[in-house]
Amino acid sequence: MANEITADILIVGTGIAGAMAGAKLAEKGLSVAFLETGRRIDRFDAVERFWSAAAKTPPSPYPNDDTAPHPLTIDPEGYYQQQGPELFRSTYEKLVGGTTWHWLGTCLRHVPADFKLKSLYGHGVDWPYDYDELEPFYLEAEKEIGVAGNSAEDLGSPRSGDYPMPMIPVTYMDRYFNTRLEGSSFIARPTPQGRNSTTHANRPPCCGNASCVPICPIQAKYDATVHVAQAEKAGAKVHDRTTATRLNVGPYGRIASVDFRRADGSVGTASGKVVVVAAHAIETPRLLLNSAQEGAPNGVANSSDQVGRNLMDHPATVVYGETADPVWPYRGPISTSGFEDLRDGDFRRDRAAFRIQISNDGHSWPKGAPESTAQDLARQGLRGDELDTTLRDVTSRQVSLASLVEQSPDAENRITLDPDKNDANGMPLPRIRYDFSEYTRAGLDAAAETQKEILKAIGARNIGQMSEYQGSGHVIGTVRMGKEAANAVVDADLRSFDHRNLFVLGSGTFPTSATANPTLTIAAMTLRAVEPIANSVRSL
Repeated sequence: MANEITADILIVGTGIAGAMAGAKLAEKGLSVAFLETGRRIDRFDAVERFWSAAAKTPPSPYPNDDTAPHPLTIDPEGYYQQQGPELFRSTYEKLVGGTTWHWLGTCLRHVPADFKLKSLYGHGVDWPYDYDELEPFYLEAEKEIGVAGNSAEDLGSPRSGDYPMPMIPVTYMDRYFNTRLEGSSFIARPTPQGRNSTTHANRPPCCGNASCVPICPIQAKYDATVHVAQAEKAGAKVHDRTTATRLNVGPYGRIASVDFRRADGSVGTASGKVVVVAAHAIETPRLLLNSAQEGAPNGVANSSDQVGRNLMDHPATVVYGETADPVWPYRGPISTSGFEDLRDGDFRRDRAAFRIQISNDGHSWPKGAPESTAQDLARQGLRGDELDTTLRDVTSRQVSLASLVEQSPDAENRITLDPDKNDANGMPLPRIRYDFSEYTRAGLDAAAETQKEILKAIGARNIGQMSEYQGSGHVIGTVRMGKEAANAVVDADLRSFDHRNLFVLGSGTFPTSATANPTLTIAAMTLRAVEPIANSVRSL
C-alpha cells in the first residue's frame, strides 16, 4: 500500500461537512482524497448489533476500534478525560459517514436573531454574517439532504423556497398535545426532518421504526454516506481506517502535508493544495493542538489561542409523565413536532433560549423504558398475561419532553490534550473542562418549568424530571469563526486566519450555539465554503 496520498484537496473526515464538501468539489473536476479514521460499516450488521445490545445507546450499533475510539454514553469518563465541574455527555462516531449515522434528523434553521446575539441582547458574540447571507445555502442544504417539511410555516426563519418533500405526518401523540393545549400559549409545530416522506434520491420513505437514534434500518433518514458515494462517483478516493495525526506547516505558513497512521500500524504522508479539516468539534481541535511545531508553537491555526475553547452543547433537561389516555408512542420517527416559540425574545437579555421536543419514545430516554417499566411491574408482583396487559397500557401513556437549551460560549470550556494518556495511534486523549454559565442555567430552569407546565396542561400525572442535565449530541464551538484573527480560528469562509490553504468545517466553527439542532447549519455553511475552497485550489 502506498505511503503517500496526494490530491488537489485533502479532506480529514467523512461526516456531513467533509462528505458534502468533497462531493461538490469532486464534481467540479478537482481531485479529492479523504482521510477517515473509522471504517466502512454494513447497515444490516449495525442494526443487528443494535438489536442485540443490552444498552441501546446512540453508540451501541457501531464498532469502537482501538484505532478509532469514540466516547460512550454509558461511560462519559472513558474516552473523555473529564475535568468538570460538569460532565460533557454528548458523543459522536468515527465511521465513514460520521455521526449522521445516529443523528435524529431534525433540520431546523437558526432564527435571524441567532446571528446577532451580542448586538441584540448583549450576550455571546455576533456571527460574521447575518441570516440573509446564509439563507440561500440553507435552501440548497435542504435539497442536498432531502428535508421533509411544511413549506407554509417558516418556524421563525424566513424561507425563499419550498422543502423538497412534504412534511413527515405528525403522530397521534402530537395531535393529542395540541388538542389538550388548545386555548393556551403553546402549540406544537411539525419539525422539518432529514428523512424521506416519499421515495427520494433512490431511498425509501420513513416506515416509522422509532430507532432514528441510533440507526435508521432502511436509510430513509439521510446520512453522509450519501455524499461519500457521490464524491466517489465523481472520482474522490476514501482512505478509511486512516487517522490524520499531525498537520505539517511549510513555507509561507501553508499546510504542506498531513501525517497519518493506518489501523494496521503503517504510516505515511498525505498532501493537497488545500487541506480541509472536518473531523468533528472534538477531534478537530485535538488534531490541531497535536500539530504544535516550530512556527505554530500552540498548535496549528492557533495564533488566537481559540483552538479548543468555547465548547458548547445544547444541554437538555428531560421531563416526563403519564397521560390519562393512550397516546401510543413509538409510532413513527423519534420526534415529529416541537415547541418553537421560545427560541427568541427579549428574555435572551437575561437567560438562554430553548426549544422543546416532543419525544416519541416514551420513557426510553429518561427511564430506560420499556425494560425499566417491565422491571417495575414485575417488582409489583405482576406476571404472565397481567404483566403483558399492564405493560402495554402503561407504555401507551408514557410521554416525555426534552429541551435544547442555548449554551453561552465560554473560553474556559475547552478541549486540551491529556498529558498522560494516548490512544492506539499515539495521539493524546481529549481533556475536557466544562461548565454552564448562570445565563445557561437560568435557561435550563425556565425550560424545565415550561415542560412541566405543558405536561400539567395536557392532564399528565406522575410528572418527573431527570436529575442530571443531558447532552444533546451537539458538539459546538471549539474552532470558532469570526471577523478578526485575534479572537477567532477561521474567517467567514471557514479559512484559517493563520494558514491560507487550510479550511475548517463543522459545528466547531459556530460562534454561538443558538437552539437549533446543528446539522442543517453545518451543511449550509459547508456549501457556502465550497467556492472559496475551489478558488483557493485554482489560485495555487
